[in-house]
Amino acid sequence: MSLRFHEIAESRHRILNPLTDDKLNLLGEICHFGPGTRILDLACGKGELLSRWAADYGIQGVGVDISEAFLSAAAIRAEELGVTERVEFVEADAGTYEAVPESYDVVSCIGATWIGGGLTGTLELMRRWLRPNGIVLVGECYWTSPPPPEASTALKIDEDAFTSLLGTAERAESAGFELLDMVLANPDSWDRYVASQWWTISDWLRENPDDPDAPAMREFLTQARRSHLEYGRDYLGWGVFVLRPS
Repeated sequence: MSLRFHEIAESRHRILNPLTDDKLNLLGEICHFGPGTRILDLACGKGELLSRWAADYGIQGVGVDISEAFLSAAAIRAEELGVTERVEFVEADAGTYEAVPESYDVVSCIGATWIGGGLTGTLELMRRWLRPNGIVLVGECYWTSPPPPEASTALKIDEDAFTSLLGTAERAESAGFELLDMVLANPDSWDRYVASQWWTISDWLRENPDDPDAPAMREFLTQARRSHLEYGRDYLGWGVFVLRPS
């Protein structure tokens, strides 16, 4: 899925993951943020996590993303919530972003572990910016039960990209992190995330029938809808895992 496809499909989304407002709030409660907590959010999307927590808890944060469209939306949202002095958004590749080592209390990457080639590599990226005794928040897919072989192909997922819920915790442990807590999506969360994309894409296709990307976007919509209904809803889970270096 190209960046433009993401920008179109998620143009009406505020949170660019199967994480509901309630569960984003729950995640903030679990982490016990306080005024002055410094957060680096890699692949921050529209910055809802940082802006919401800046408004609710007084955190300070930096969000990094490659999408100019998403970052523009993030700036608007920060202004709406009155937190522009507490959050900063940087247009950059989150996988190669440079910051002062050990300068953040929390480093997050919610649903974009491709920046490090998978969970283990992304945790290594995140570790370098983390202060001693800091925590990381990483959003990752996992299989809720062993999927049939054709599920990975239909969902366009590398066969070994994800593992079970226990296997995800074990991968984090092998990277030197302890699992402290987690907030998991459910099938309804997935429906709200992906089905909202279907409607958005359908409207875009009606409004832009002559766009050069329209045929590929129509094909993407057909495939995404079918794969979710056939496999994703039954086999694919997603969660935010709260980890600390062990």
